Amino acid sequence: MCRIYTVQLFVAMVVLLRPSVVNSFQPLFVSDGNSTTHRHITQTAILRKTAEVCRDIAASEGREFSLTIDDTLSVSQVQMACSSDNSSSILSTVNFHTSIATMFFSNAIVDVVYALSEEHHFDDETFKGGRDVITTGVSAVKASVKDENYIAGRWTLGQVCHTLQDFYSHSNWVELGNNAPYNSLIKPDQTLTNLAGVDVQTCKNCTGDNCKNNILPDVLQQGLLTSGYFNIFSSEKPTGKCSHGGSFDKTSERDPVGGISKDKVGSSHGFLHKDAANVAVNATVELLEDIRIAVGDVPFLRLMGLSQSSVLCFVIDTTGSMSDDIAEAKRVSFGIIDSKRGTPQEPSAYILVPFNDPGVGPLTLTTNADIFKESINRLTASGGGDIPELCLSGLQLALTAAPSSSEIFVFTDAPAKDAHLKSTVTALIESSKSEVTFMLTDVLSSHRRRRSSQGVITRALGQSDAQLYRDLAQASGGQSIEVTKADLSMATSVIEDSLASAVVTIFQVVVNPGRNNNFTFTVDDLTQNLTAYVTGDSSLSFKFTSSTGVSQASKETSGPLASITTAGNLRRLSIRTDNETGIWQFSVTSDSPYSVKITGQSSVDFIYNIVEEHGGAHGDFSLKESRPLSGGNATLMVTMTGSNTVTVTDVSLLDDSGPTQVNGSIQACYNFKLCN
Repeated sequence: MCRIYTVQLFVAMVVLLRPSVVNSFQPLFVSDGNSTTHRHITQTAILRKTAEVCRDIAASEGREFSLTIDDTLSVSQVQMACSSDNSSSILSTVNFHTSIATMFFSNAIVDVVYALSEEHHFDDETFKGGRDVITTGVSAVKASVKDENYIAGRWTLGQVCHTLQDFYSHSNWVELGNNAPYNSLIKPDQTLTNLAGVDVQTCKNCTGDNCKNNILPDVLQQGLLTSGYFNIFSSEKPTGKCSHGGSFDKTSERDPVGGISKDKVGSSHGFLHKDAANVAVNATVELLEDIRIAVGDVPFLRLMGLSQSSVLCFVIDTTGSMSDDIAEAKRVSFGIIDSKRGTPQEPSAYILVPFNDPGVGPLTLTTNADIFKESINRLTASGGGDIPELCLSGLQLALTAAPSSSEIFVFTDAPAKDAHLKSTVTALIESSKSEVTFMLTDVLSSHRRRRSSQGVITRALGQSDAQLYRDLAQASGGQSIEVTKADLSMATSVIEDSLASAVVTIFQVVVNPGRNNNFTFTVDDLTQNLTAYVTGDSSLSFKFTSSTGVSQASKETSGPLASITTAGNLRRLSIRTDNETGIWQFSVTSDSPYSVKITGQSSVDFIYNIVEEHGGAHGDFSLKESRPLSGGNATLMVTMTGSNTVTVTDVSLLDDSGPTQVNGSIQACYNFKLCN
């Protein structure tokens, strides 16, 4: 179950609108309250097929699977039913929701990127061309899964689904009495039969707005397959051919006038809209089954994004002074792998990017823990000298490979030679919504040269160098943890924390320049296992107070509210809430910069995307992939997950570099329909 909201915000942004001119099932939302969208068709099919695969796996393992599989399934229901062991952990649907969102956004983008392509919409009787789009795309999806590039696979799959679904809305397949999918569309070795020839007339004029009987009787009796012609510029079409129909279709103004589109209830053949949508759902399920058979059950579920865990992603400096850091990265990653292997908390993928100078990579991206172990075990510290390293290049490579909302850990003790990539990396962080935490060792108060245990002379990481990493951590919602090499093992607990199930950020702030401040955060009965991270210099002190007035100061390492450990600039607090829900207070005393981050575990979370409204036939939204420019409004689509009762009452954007806060107006959208 989820609730979806569009949020209008004035954030000094200009949203550039690009009209969508192609008629099809509406992409994301509908305004008439009755029509079915590409989004609904795609999500319904994904949930059905995912549940079927989980059912089959459960049967093969002798486990019970009690979920009824039909078109009313929710993301939470499928996630719960597919979890082989949900008794010991809090379930989160964020990964599943995010993966499905990727597929329906890529589905919707077809109406923008391929707006005038007949093949992508089965317009103009281009059945062979449309089938080629589908089969070529399916082959690409299967290849992406084989290469474990599930991000690319999802994006391609969403676009393929759009074309497949449009066949049932734009052709006369349903008018011919068919209520099952045309499976030849996904099988390149099968012949497409009974296609209406280019000289065969297929339609007659509609009677006013009534197009119910505009397909010629001979076409229906002979079972000839046709589709509507569509053009926004010209009314030209072959003599006697059907049109798509609608106000944007110029061909529908020429005899035979009208159309056969079933895109929505109000379309020319809208009386068959529900039938076309139902067959499109079944056809999408059939397509997913074809992929599942080709790639196998477990890779298929990974493609769908059915995972409780995040990726384990390391970017590691391999220069001569980093031998201790590499050893710690091996220790913590091996411990995570060995303790979580075979459990729902096992990382969904493993990513490793080593960097040095002048080299970056190779990238290791795998779901096989042993391959990751072998790759990190081969790392050795060598070279470097007194030259800064290519840290941001390594981070850039990791960001392009990691799934959305990943947490990336960067190990280094050197300045970045490629600081000019800061804006590029920042843009990647924003688009991927990934968090980057830097594990910085031996940060000094000024630039000095040092000699490592191997006798290598290097330039130490100074405060100005570290500030670059702090800025990137702040922009991503991550942290900059600065410790000695001897204390690094005490700080890497944050890596293990990040891999717990259903981790949510409850509160986060960066204060620079430092100043005394009082912060509040809310603890509800849906949140468990709170952990706080405070970074700052040794002069920093704090006190936190529960909702019932119980307090603990930073000097108390084990008090009534938390146990506190310190490593370098990091204080980690394992908080005991003892069901004390309500408003808590956190007071910090410091003249130096500091940060506070509080996380917990909860099934309730949200995902968001920046979208833009486009005009044209749909009046709908599409994903905005670039950063909006200043000057106007922006729209967020916010999806709440994990609860049937939680509603959004306020949405605000906060400037990570200052006190600016922007509030928005909220519009709720239920059951894939845009609420007016």
